[in-house]
Amino acid sequence: MVERAWASLVSQADAIADDITLTLIAIQPQWYENADQSIRADLRSSTREHVRRGIRAMAGLTPGANPVDLWRETGRRRARQGVPLEYCLNAYTVGTRMLWESMVHQQEALGIDDRVMVLAGRQVWTDLDVQNSVMSSAYRKEAALLQRRDLQLQGRLLDGLAEGRGGDPAFAAEVQEILGIAADSQMACVIAAFDGNRDSPLRNPDDRLERCDLLSFWHVRGDHHFGLVPLGSRPVAEAVTDLVEQLACCNSGRVGIAIADDLSGFGTAFQLATHTVETIPRGRTDIAVVDDRLPQVLLTASPAVSSLLVRRTLGPILAQPAHQSDVLLATLRALIVHGGSPTHAAEDLICHRNTVIYRIKQIQDLTGRSISDPGDRLLLALALMALEK
Repeated sequence: MVERAWASLVSQADAIADDITLTLIAIQPQWYENADQSIRADLRSSTREHVRRGIRAMAGLTPGANPVDLWRETGRRRARQGVPLEYCLNAYTVGTRMLWESMVHQQEALGIDDRVMVLAGRQVWTDLDVQNSVMSSAYRKEAALLQRRDLQLQGRLLDGLAEGRGGDPAFAAEVQEILGIAADSQMACVIAAFDGNRDSPLRNPDDRLERCDLLSFWHVRGDHHFGLVPLGSRPVAEAVTDLVEQLACCNSGRVGIAIADDLSGFGTAFQLATHTVETIPRGRTDIAVVDDRLPQVLLTASPAVSSLLVRRTLGPILAQPAHQSDVLLATLRALIVHGGSPTHAAEDLICHRNTVIYRIKQIQDLTGRSISDPGDRLLLALALMALEK
């Protein structure tokens, strides 16, 4: 009796399916209006196939037929089409409800008693649970696969930009097509050092940056977790300030930032941001922008020059007994900060001006450099920076 009831709907299958399709479009009109024509056509044909198979299976007209493959393939296809999973699950629910309503309309005409209707209802709603389970499982697996493919593609593009390929017109066109970044866009390169840890010091930086309308793309390269952050049309200084503020909320290590004026400059920005990270002592939690640390970055980028500078300028001071060396270095730092003024340096050091003048003579005798000479003072300042890296 149940099978006869369902068999009465076979001739109405396509009409029922089309009503279901129109209902689904009415529920989410904006999404379906923006969807590709092929997706709208597929929705109609797929709904027809589901309803035909469902009615025939419950009517016992296709013994041994297994609709699971249809549900599984539908889940995969909807994931590839970008249809939200909630829309797919809702479509199955709406379709089942409307199919059941069609059966209810047949009850009086066919003289179907309530006991048979209860059995038919139990059958159709039980099938819905299985449909949802099979389809959503296939959808999630396909979506995860697509996400892995997208991440691999994104990683390949970011690697290419870090290697300096942004100036290649063909590569830049691919970046624009896949990531949506124009060749002349200004962008920030963010480098976070792993420092021997398994986890990046930046925790979910993309989520944080979305809060100030900054899109970002992230990848791991060697010992660094790096990101490309398009700055849009906003002033660079404003964008960088927002960037630092947001990253500070999710940072637990060393981070460097450099700006590229376009895609062709991203490779240079990557190198500068990497050097900027190295200006921050290990174990510190800090975010440094290359523009604020140009002298330190210069020294970091040239370790041989940095080592030579320290030896040739501060070497004689470092060769003194530890106590004397520490006193002279502290005095030199204070003098550099105050442009060579012994008066202001003495105030910082909490000692007499004449004491500072005496130490200046010691420094000059040991190094052969004059604090009053701008060139010598610059070399001594750079040497102190190099010593403190």
